[in-house]
Amino acid sequence: MSVKMRLARYGKLRKPTYRFVVMDSRAPTDGAYLESIGSYDPRTNPATIKLDEERVLYWLKNGVQPTETVRELLRNQGLWARFIAGKKEKPV
Repeated sequence: MSVKMRLARYGKLRKPTYRFVVMDSRAPTDGAYLESIGSYDPRTNPATIKLDEERVLYWLKNGVQPTETVRELLRNQGLWARFIAGKKEKPV
């Protein structure tokens, strides 16, 4: 099973909001997910991003691959840099 971190679309027609979810890469975008780890509202100015940082780092450390969009949002929040720094500090 290939697991991905991606955005699941919710909200009304023309008023999207998204959830950061961890799910099987073969599942549909609005399908069942393993865990919801945050939300993203692009309609606010600036966009609102709420993440459970502890769970995001947990899933990244366990090999979950984020989509390109999720990776960019994690970079904007500084979580991607924390994940990379944590990988480099591992003892050999």
